Amino acid sequence: MISAQDFCDILASRGFTTASGVPCSHFGGPIAHLSTQPGRYVPAPNEGNALAVAAGAALGGQRAYVMLQNSGLGNLINPLTSLVMTYQLPILTFASLRGWPDPASDEPQHAVMGPSTHRLLDSVGTPHYTLHAADGTERFTEILDAADKDLADRRAPFVLVERGAIGKAAAQEAATPTGLASSTAIRVVTDTCPEASVIATTGYTGRDVFAVADRPGNFYMQGSMGHASSLGLGVALAHPERTVVVLDGDGAALMHLGALSMIGHEAPANLIHVVLDNQIHESTGGQSTTSSSTSFPAAALAAGYRTAEGCDSEDGLRNAVLKAKTASGPHMISVRTLPRTGAIPPRATNALTPEAIRDRFQQDLHNS
Repeated sequence: MISAQDFCDILASRGFTTASGVPCSHFGGPIAHLSTQPGRYVPAPNEGNALAVAAGAALGGQRAYVMLQNSGLGNLINPLTSLVMTYQLPILTFASLRGWPDPASDEPQHAVMGPSTHRLLDSVGTPHYTLHAADGTERFTEILDAADKDLADRRAPFVLVERGAIGKAAAQEAATPTGLASSTAIRVVTDTCPEASVIATTGYTGRDVFAVADRPGNFYMQGSMGHASSLGLGVALAHPERTVVVLDGDGAALMHLGALSMIGHEAPANLIHVVLDNQIHESTGGQSTTSSSTSFPAAALAAGYRTAEGCDSEDGLRNAVLKAKTASGPHMISVRTLPRTGAIPPRATNALTPEAIRDRFQQDLHNS
């Protein structure tokens, strides 16, 4: 294993001055370390944006690298093949290896991408190297030597990082937060809309919904981060007679913020979009999102939502949901929530298969 500081220092010694990415727990240490140094790390809403930031830095004459989870390679492929590889921009990318080498040892959403990661990179012709948990700084240096040769040839090498290959680092001291506990916010919404179909975004939100308000009308998304609102839109359009509630997270909503424009354009009267905003990527280690400088209500109104408001209390949230139920949507409700403390509830997929989640949700829709 390499310490987070050694990882960052070795790259800095080779002239890498800029990093960007989307958090993965594999890279929690380096991100925490870089975040203590202003200007070193650019938090990106999605992996394609991170690669484009690094490409811009390369155009500007800097050496840049990207860190991401392999599940986000889908967001990365377009700018990788049509920007970085087309213009031969030398970018170094580190991708975690979720679902590899044994897909059964990880969450079900990694079962396809885990075993496919190496082959996917082979298919687009980009070089890649694997950093194992047992490897130290000597092996890391050897990999970087090989990657440097690729970069000199204006290629875009990847270093695939096994779980435990890079150490952790202390997170920055956060400001004292305000708002509701996420589980409280979820209970208020689900109690106020007992008849609704609920789409719960990936990560801890889905776990909390399963723990405090499980019912057949809930769909728990595993992976596909950033797409809960689009899935909810599809359900809302298919069943206009049914109230559809999307329980989203700030990091997930930011990842594909353009979905707001699509929802506003389609204007489903029955859609209530709730963003639980604690300003961090909680399930990957608490790295900051950029929501502190973004107003979800203002963005939603600009995108065509009928109503949008922010709240940070139980009464405020309950009243916002009640108003949304009696008016034509789509509606945006942004709720300031607290970072979670204590034990995190288990995933829905610990008790239900993805197929069972699908089937009971469809049956509940059919019974509406």
